[in-house]
Amino acid sequence: PVEFPEGYQARIDVVYTQVNGWDGRIDLYTNPKSETPTPVVINIHGGGWNHGEKESQTGYGSFFKNGYAVANVEYRLLGVAPAPAAIEDVRCALIYLYTHAKELNIDTNKIVIMGGSAGGHLALMAGLLANEKKFDNNCKYDGDIKVAAIIDKYGVTDLMPLSKWKSAKNWLGKDFDNKNFIESVSPLYYVTKNSAPVYIVHGDADPIVPYDQSTALYKKLKANGVKTK
Repeated sequence: PVEFPEGYQARIDVVYTQVNGWDGRIDLYTNPKSETPTPVVINIHGGGWNHGEKESQTGYGSFFKNGYAVANVEYRLLGVAPAPAAIEDVRCALIYLYTHAKELNIDTNKIVIMGGSAGGHLALMAGLLANEKKFDNNCKYDGDIKVAAIIDKYGVTDLMPLSKWKSAKNWLGKDFDNKNFIESVSPLYYVTKNSAPVYIVHGDADPIVPYDQSTALYKKLKANGVKTK
């Protein structure tokens, strides 16, 4: 279980969306006693879009120490639905935080979204989409959506060169060779001068996600004048 400080409150398996009989669940660790609404980190697990679970993610101590709330998200894996289901879900999780900000005592101007591997891809998608609401079919929010920052740990940024890669091909499903669709679920194509700052972490000997996935993102962010490291 996740260890959290005194004064924090845990709400486990809160249903943030329901799609075709599937319940999307989120674990929330919040500070209801904070005098000012807290910043929040949304965490998204990895697993090639086909496996993994939110319960595998537990190391939030440094966030709690710095006064952050944490929202740990599950999403539809390939066994439930192919692309773009997982993107729709993480967008719904983000919208859930917007619509429940008051009761969760969180500051929607200070949302950081973070993930590793496939979770890094989903964090980038959810954050870089910003007010582009084409994947917000299962949850609606009329206001502006913008994250303060994205932490991308060795995430996939462009599925075009990876579309024959087994995990990617399976997740893309029947559209694995549809260029427009592949670009629509690839974060690289959503970078603009207004994008949120992105912190990228990637080992250059990564045997699974090619290192150049991150360098391509870094170059595009730089070219658009977006703060990145």
